[in-house]
Amino acid sequence: MKVPFIDLGRQHQPMKKEILGAIEEVYDSNQFILGAKVKEFEEKIAAYVGTKYAKGVSNCTNALLISLRVLGVGKDDEVITTPFTFIATAEVIAILGAKPVFCDIDPRTYNMDSKKIAAAITERTKVILPVHLYGQVADMEEIMEIARSRDIKVIEDMAQAIGATHKGKQAGVFGDTACISFFPTKNLNALGDAGMILTSDPEIDKKTHAYRVHGASKKYYHDFIGYNDRLDAVQAAVLTVKLKYLDDWNAQRRDIANKYDDGLRDVVEIPYVKPENVSIYHQYTIRTDRRDALRQYLTDNGIGTSIHYPLPLHQQEAFTYLGYKLGDLPESERAAREVLSLPIHQILNNEEIDYVISTIRAFFKK
Repeated sequence: MKVPFIDLGRQHQPMKKEILGAIEEVYDSNQFILGAKVKEFEEKIAAYVGTKYAKGVSNCTNALLISLRVLGVGKDDEVITTPFTFIATAEVIAILGAKPVFCDIDPRTYNMDSKKIAAAITERTKVILPVHLYGQVADMEEIMEIARSRDIKVIEDMAQAIGATHKGKQAGVFGDTACISFFPTKNLNALGDAGMILTSDPEIDKKTHAYRVHGASKKYYHDFIGYNDRLDAVQAAVLTVKLKYLDDWNAQRRDIANKYDDGLRDVVEIPYVKPENVSIYHQYTIRTDRRDALRQYLTDNGIGTSIHYPLPLHQQEAFTYLGYKLGDLPESERAAREVLSLPIHQILNNEEIDYVISTIRAFFKK
């Protein structure tokens, strides 16, 4: 049996007619940049998450970049973030001439350890940028308390967490801004790159709007240097179709995760979700010190896997100038050697789930 890590074809087939119909509406409208479809989607996302405003941009990387600029981050500022994430989170900090300051992770949730943040703060700290990794919200109440007590801004990187909750509140409502990715492999996925910036602050929203359209407060009047960074109408139309299915898809992922938990908890370290959190399981990531051998065994048996992430950011060649050395962030380094993500897309059937479980169990019986 073959179980791909993700199967977009199977996911899209049942809604093909609906998606093509939405694209046809955009085609007939001849309104391809921003416009009514983008505004509709922005309003729906803001309502879904619970923020006052949402602005669609071309991707989540640029959502983070614009958020940092709107909050005034620039040369020689410091931004505290996690080393155990995709490079975009720290890359945008460096692009602005600021310094990424890496805070090690909680070894159970893989999110930034809120207890270690205070020690990383200096007089140059401008922003704390937590990532809600694998679909679980970081310890946002603790992070916000630290930030507010020191007049530090917060950006939530919720690229993997739309629909996840912390103490009953949606990811995205805690920080000064929050940034979503709609990359094709995300739980709510576009047919290409797409992103969103959320906020409930009217001034931040106003600046965000201007930054995505060349710094213009109105057409042809530019208050500052901005970007050409807009969500296109085709992606907005597709995402509007998919949004109504998101809660069901996330619930299906949780059901699959529960089955994995039951079948694997005695052979590997299964994902830990804090009692106050509801995860959307963007990834179902197990942990074992035999990770590489297990991954090869699963590959040999037709099961797709992925490693999120094999090398922490402080060890990446791109960030050697920061001066981190091996052993500085031990939990991130150990996780990078041991984590393995299994297929978790909502269209997995019971036969496929059972096959993944039985194959992993067979490996540990060898």
